[in-house]
Order: sequence, then C-alpha cells, then structure tokens
Amino acid sequence: MRVMERTFREQLFFLVLCLSVLKGDTRYIENNEISKDELFSFFNSELKRETPEEFLYRRPLRCLDMVAVEGQFTFNAERPQLSCAAFFMAEPNEVISVDYDNVDIDCRAGDFITVFDGWVMKGEKFPSSQDHPLPLYERYVDYCDSGSMRKSVRSSQNVAMVFFRIHNAGSSFTLTVRKHINPFPCNVISQSPEGSYTMVIPQQHRNCSFSIIYPVAIDVSEFSLGHYNNFPKRAMPGCAESGDFVQLLGGSGIDTSKLLPITDLCISFTGPTHMKIGCDNTVVRMVSSGKYISRVSFSYRVLDSQELQTLKLNNVEDFCFNN
Repeated sequence: MRVMERTFREQLFFLVLCLSVLKGDTRYIENNEISKDELFSFFNSELKRETPEEFLYRRPLRCLDMVAVEGQFTFNAERPQLSCAAFFMAEPNEVISVDYDNVDIDCRAGDFITVFDGWVMKGEKFPSSQDHPLPLYERYVDYCDSGSMRKSVRSSQNVAMVFFRIHNAGSSFTLTVRKHINPFPCNVISQSPEGSYTMVIPQQHRNCSFSIIYPVAIDVSEFSLGHYNNFPKRAMPGCAESGDFVQLLGGSGIDTSKLLPITDLCISFTGPTHMKIGCDNTVVRMVSSGKYISRVSFSYRVLDSQELQTLKLNNVEDFCFNN
C-alpha cells in the first residue's frame, strides 16, 4: 500500500465518512479532515452505549458528528457554521427516523437542514442510485423546502445523514433520532469488522448490498437463487442474463455501481466458498428479478497484517487501488 496514498478506509473511518464541505449554493458534500483519535472517540462513546428505556438520551450535536444511538441531539450555533454533517448508523436490521424539533434557523438567509437517505462521500452515494428504491431527488429532504409539512424522515436502510448550514450565532435546532426494526433489510453498511449475515429478498424486484469497509476474508456458506435451485452446481456464462445472481465487489469507494466485480454467483449451492479480498470496501450484492425468493448467507472477518502483505505481494493491491 502506498504511503502517500490515503485509502478509502482511512477516509471513511478517520474522517467519519468525510465531513462535508458545502460549496456555494450546492447541498452536496465533499471531504474535510478529522483525526483518528476524534473518530474513535465517536465510536467508543456512541456504538457501545446502551440507552435505558425509561428516559430519552440527550446531548449536543456537533458540527461533525457520528450518532449510533437513539436520542435527542441539539445544535446551538455559537458562530456561523457553514460546513456541518452528522452521520447516523443503526444495526443491519434497523432503519432510522429523524424528526425535526424546535427549529430556529433563517431559511431566507441561506440556512438549511437536509436529511439524506443514505450516506454521501466525495460525490459517491450509498446505496447507489441503481440499488435505492427512491429516485435521487426524493432522498434529499430539506427542512426549509418542506417546513411543517414533513417533520419526520425515515431512512430506507441502516444509515442516514444530515448536513446543515447555519449563518447566524444563536440559531439552533433539535433532531430526535429513533431506530425501527426492518423485517427485510436491504442495503447495509456493517458496523463491525467481523460477523455473519443472511440476506433475503422475498420475491421483490430490487438490488440489495452488504458493505464491509475493511479488507476481509469472506465465506459464502449458503446460496439459494430461485430458478437454479434444482440445477447442478456448475459455471454459467453471463450471470447477469439470469436476472437473479450475487456479486462480490471490491474497490475504494462506497458507490456499488463504481466497484469492480470480483466474482459472480448464479448457481445455488450449500457449502463454503472462501475468498480473501484486500480492498478497502468489500460488498456482497444481490440482484433479484422478483420472481423468486433469493437468499445468501456469509461470514467475514478483517484480514490481519500478514494476510494483507501476502495479498500485496500477489498484486491484489493493484486490483483494489489502481482501478
């Protein structure tokens, strides 16, 4: 790995998926800096905290923030804050709702609070436009545009974000964040560098992806894709032509449409298929025609330094970072 090149994982975890720099009037986000210690303080304080049911957790919202618990988060502007973003994360089987409360901002002066259904980094979006059920413009919900007509926004997956711009000191707003069970999760960013997961698409025409933002060893243990259940395990040319298949993708971004295919699976089987993938982002992506119940089970763990070095010697780095 090149010393001078900052990898996607460093950008994602050392920058809390990049604090957005909002340029001009645009409401799309780009990079900013945050230290490693700051990042892991977010994860240590938020991801492992358990909120007692008898009260609602409350704390101030920072201009750059990572939130992984339910609660009320209040931002009070002590000075103009023009480049702020908060990233929200839940468990894989949950979605997130964000409610606007006690909003005191000046929309006419250019203030805004915008909830995005997913995460954005360097212009790339998760989930990608190909995999999200809504058109892109519907994924942005701006308080100043919707006002009192829409005070609550719910994500389609386990991540969401809010970015905001405040021009005047003394302005403030409160966000109430809650998590809700999602019986059929689709499109997930993993919180953990290791674990196991089963992705099921119940006769729905949609694409679902599970994103692991680490180099990992991955074992696909079960694979059931509709009309190939009774066929022998064999290679089939053109998995995409079948309409029901699973892809393993790798690369250095969060948009699955821009990642490189490692392998396609379109024949059902039971039994381990093992791979080591040295990319900063590894994605298991399932494409479903909607005609069948599709299912894939897999486990994963982060690669250790020796395994990464071996992959580097085998030129896997070129695949992951040079394309």
